[in-house]
Amino acid sequence: MEKVLASKATITSSGAVLLGRHVCCDAFEASIPLRVVTHAHADHMMGLKQSLRACEIVLMTPATRDLIDVVEGPLLLMGGFVETLEYGRTLNYGDEKVTLFPADHILGAAQVLVEDNEGNRIVYTGDFRIEDTVALEADVLVMEATYGSPSCRRPFHEDVREMLVSLVERGLKRGPVQIFGYHGKLQEIMHVLNKAGVKVPFIMPEKVFHVSKVCERHGMRLGRIMRLEEGEAKRLVEEKGPYVAFYHMGSRGRVGRVEGGIRIYVSGWEFNSPCREMAENEYVLALSDHSDFDGLLEYVRLSGPKLVITDNYRIGYAEALAREIRNRFKISAVALPK
Repeated sequence: MEKVLASKATITSSGAVLLGRHVCCDAFEASIPLRVVTHAHADHMMGLKQSLRACEIVLMTPATRDLIDVVEGPLLLMGGFVETLEYGRTLNYGDEKVTLFPADHILGAAQVLVEDNEGNRIVYTGDFRIEDTVALEADVLVMEATYGSPSCRRPFHEDVREMLVSLVERGLKRGPVQIFGYHGKLQEIMHVLNKAGVKVPFIMPEKVFHVSKVCERHGMRLGRIMRLEEGEAKRLVEEKGPYVAFYHMGSRGRVGRVEGGIRIYVSGWEFNSPCREMAENEYVLALSDHSDFDGLLEYVRLSGPKLVITDNYRIGYAEALAREIRNRFKISAVALPK
């Protein structure tokens, strides 16, 4: 039985997650006709140009398509046959069924369920937070392992979002606030601040602005957003506020500090404290869009698989997670690729 299940899924040396006979996820695999993009982060869009040329179908949620159009440019997805699939809808391909389900990670993120003609349920989680992700029942479970080590626990019980709001409000009393994070997480922060009643303008570079507009079109309420290049935004920057500026983490070395203002770096790699002061007026906030170690194990418990494959291609602790799953649940678990 275990040998049969092991033939149902794998992760290749190029990072492609293969499910059943017809589906690959998050990287290119030449022999597979159907490619799924689980979400619009670079490590899950690998080989997308090749997939668009070679695959019969490239499948994603409508929101993921819109985000890729903004992040990569609209010409990219015109290079092949892209089909969007709403959550809960099923695509029949050959003798298999493919269904996408919500994953709490970034806008449009999806879990993938493949059901084969023998009744096996093969699930790939993609990236997720357990708090607002419904675990899918699986015979074979392929899962992320970003925080798959027992050292990657967030034991603190403080509400990190409340701490974020409090820190921003305190910072605005002194001057502008600069926030650095990644696409998806930045927009989540805007949503949190807007919901909490932080009504100052949110200023951002062009690409962050366009990603934010996509998020608004798909139902997120982000507040008053404006491009850095706009006249009013330029005036606010010159006059030093009040405003909150949002930048991609990759630009933090190029963005100058604002006198009197504070900087907040949002990172999932903080496990000792929800908020750490790294230097004067500089903070790291532990707001992650991935499950910690306990959250990953909880997904396995709820899913009830007979075999688990942990993702050993993307960053994380796949070997450690597989070992812990074997020890705790007494089921087969392996980190792939080897």
